[in-house]
Amino acid sequence: MLEIDGAWGEGGGQLIRTAVALSALASTPIRVRNVRAARHPPGLAPQHLAAVRAVASLCDAATCGVELRAPQFDFAPQTIRAGEFRFDVGTAGSVTLVAQALLPVLAHAPAPSRVTLIGGTDVRAAPPLDHFRHVFLAHLAALGVRVRCAARRRGYYPRGGGEIELEVAPARPRAHRFPSGADSIAGCAHTDQLPAHVAARMAESARARLPRAARIALEVGAESASPGGAITLWTGGPAVLGAGRVAERGVRAETLGEAAGAELAADLAVGAALDLHAADQLLLWLALAQGASAFTVREVTPHARTAMWLIGQFVPVRFEVEAAPPIARVRVRPGEAR
Repeated sequence: MLEIDGAWGEGGGQLIRTAVALSALASTPIRVRNVRAARHPPGLAPQHLAAVRAVASLCDAATCGVELRAPQFDFAPQTIRAGEFRFDVGTAGSVTLVAQALLPVLAHAPAPSRVTLIGGTDVRAAPPLDHFRHVFLAHLAALGVRVRCAARRRGYYPRGGGEIELEVAPARPRAHRFPSGADSIAGCAHTDQLPAHVAARMAESARARLPRAARIALEVGAESASPGGAITLWTGGPAVLGAGRVAERGVRAETLGEAAGAELAADLAVGAALDLHAADQLLLWLALAQGASAFTVREVTPHARTAMWLIGQFVPVRFEVEAAPPIARVRVRPGEAR
């Protein structure tokens, strides 16, 4: 059994989700200790618990200690299976983060699968749904992995209740060298159970920080279980970059829009091929690809370095990082020992 220190590096929920996905893919039993030890409160939160249980369902894993706030658990995968699945986080925990754990496993299933996820679609400390749909899934398509995502309902903190449906066909990722340079900027500013002008203010503030015109759609509704909103921006090729902010009580709409616009503008200014969040999320996929991949990013984050360490515990791969601010170049060489 492979032992994983859940407090290594960034030591958050990403390590937990990635560990169980890699365990299933490598058919390697694991024991994860010190789960989110530096977080308050530590241990498995509802969102992480949902991800572990969901991956366990995909591979009929035997588990021990997988319960709320557990500081340690065991996960012993069996054979990955396809099918129709439905997973409810039970809170406003992020469905996009749960999807991050499920998709690599589903792509290695023997047949297509359909998954319904219920929870938060646009919540703090997680990729907004539109970043997941328009940025992350676009990168997966470039790797030859096709995922269809249908958004049924948005869900915000604290009640969640959002719903998305994913359809995933079996595929093995191919190596890719991500290009830089963007032709256009688009986006969406959305709110639910908030005044209509909130979305418009987020959009206008974002436009003011961008280096070129942007087509930002406004979406105003009243169907979610809790009031909320978010703004997400993304570029059209050859580089697909994204940035987003989720509405918070006490934070002005202008502040959110400006932050999202400034983040995207920073990536465009240095000619990055991937934004910080996409770079973190794609490392696992590139480590599983056949052949070397490469990308540029504004910064190699602690999340990314934690992912590099963790992936290396399961598969032979070499991550080469050449940091020359304001840009970093990353090469991923599967099949090579570090």
